Amino acid sequence: MTKRFPKLFITLAVVLFLLNLIQSGLTELIYDEAYYWYYAKTLAWGYFDHPPLVAFMIYLGTQLFDNELGVRLVSCIFSVGTYFFLWLCIDNPKKSKYILHFFLLVFSMTLMNAYGFLTLPDTPLLFFTAVFLWLYKQYLVKPSWSIAIGLGLTMAAVMYSKYHGVLVILFVVFSNLKLLKDAKALTAVGIALLCYTPHFYWLFEYDFVSIRYHLYERPNQPYSFTKFTLGYLVNLVAIFGLVFYWMYLALFKTKTTDAFSRALKVMSYGVLIFFFISSFNRRVQTQWIIIVTIPMVLIAYNYLLENATARKWVFRVSSVGFFILLYARLWMIYQPLLPLQFETHGNQEWVADLALKSEGVPVVFENSYRRAPMYEFYNRTSSFTLNNYMYRKNQYSVDDSENEVRGNRILYVTKYANSGDISYYSTDSTLYYGRFIEDFQSYRNLQCMVTPTAKKDVFEMQVYNPYDFDVPLEKLKFTVAFSNRHKQVKDLKKIEDIRLEQRDLQSIASKDTIGYTFILPQSKMEEPSYFRVGISEDNLPPGLNSIPVKINP
Repeated sequence: MTKRFPKLFITLAVVLFLLNLIQSGLTELIYDEAYYWYYAKTLAWGYFDHPPLVAFMIYLGTQLFDNELGVRLVSCIFSVGTYFFLWLCIDNPKKSKYILHFFLLVFSMTLMNAYGFLTLPDTPLLFFTAVFLWLYKQYLVKPSWSIAIGLGLTMAAVMYSKYHGVLVILFVVFSNLKLLKDAKALTAVGIALLCYTPHFYWLFEYDFVSIRYHLYERPNQPYSFTKFTLGYLVNLVAIFGLVFYWMYLALFKTKTTDAFSRALKVMSYGVLIFFFISSFNRRVQTQWIIIVTIPMVLIAYNYLLENATARKWVFRVSSVGFFILLYARLWMIYQPLLPLQFETHGNQEWVADLALKSEGVPVVFENSYRRAPMYEFYNRTSSFTLNNYMYRKNQYSVDDSENEVRGNRILYVTKYANSGDISYYSTDSTLYYGRFIEDFQSYRNLQCMVTPTAKKDVFEMQVYNPYDFDVPLEKLKFTVAFSNRHKQVKDLKKIEDIRLEQRDLQSIASKDTIGYTFILPQSKMEEPSYFRVGISEDNLPPGLNSIPVKINP
């Protein structure tokens, strides 16, 4: 053990692990963590936004500690594990002389530091990417069946972490095309696909809802060089923090000497170029490119071991980064350290205030899949988010959480009202109003399939009821949300001219479909590109119950 991992390495790893544990227990959840905690309440092979590994991590941790530490426990283990596997990937005999340099280099990277204790899908992605590269390195030396099996299992874990983990696999294969003729390597791919079968089945069972949303339904923005491409270039600096210059310098200066170093460079350049091209289509979020840190840490550290000047400067700069990030981590716990508000500040306060005013009934948040799970985590009572035509789909759109609040007295909370039965302020000083609804009814999972007819502006529509009960037609009102070519909703109109094919029907039977014909209302938009049919109930803003339908000029 001490031969592979010197005592100083073990000591620093233990200190880091304990630091992350303490941070985890003292820091309130961020909104995404609360959302993934909500995932973990009902384990499944898939969720609307992500594959399921993050939920399994939280589930395991909360079996031991039903609090913030439980949510983050497995992340603390994975993050320190990432250091171990990165260290194993480095062969340079000089590395044992510069252990502190290694820890400072990795710790000073902004997101690598944050994912040391926050539980997000990127945490297992980083860990299993490091494991995958270590196994691949062993495979290049001695391609055994046991390592091939390990590679298959690890590739599945990478994909169970995040969808774009597939880039890790693709770029490694691209760096060594001989793998395509290697029986053991192909077997590893087969094992990965076999292990991923439950998630494939989940996608099929839910009609590929996640893929359909991201490919066809998700609104986008008009291209902006500042927001999209320039924003991406800024992110390339942000992910590495103060050591960014030496990270890219090492990437440019390092020469490929073998198949493993070639894999590191191809993976690094491949991820950077892939998301650079993507930046011309949509805004690239910082965490999307986090996987590039794993190969680039290995490239940079090997470069530092051979370059005394760079090593000296990185040690100085990363030491500064260490103290800055350490102070930032303290601020995440204790807000007065900086005159800024973050997601980890004040959640227990606003939840306690709202819980007191809710009179103990479930709270339904309008358009907030983030606030609903945060409220439920800190109050441990049922909550729900009702999405309308101005909001995106999420896990609440596909699970059965709607059933927990339907028919109950609830408190409906929104920031778009001017009055209500109660009011409260969020941590960012936004004023929210809430009104009590005695018998809350929601049918947002009704599905509308719209097809054009030979007549202009006349459409046929099939409405499917997926529920286990009949839905009364008198409760439903149909609307049309018009959007531009970027699928951003800009106008809403009620469907006035609509005809039920079977006029004597009073309800939509469970698992049944009924037909309508309607005339598309006129929009105030000059040239709308798409429309979507929505259904409303309880005089609340309508949802989006159909996919975008192209409007032909």
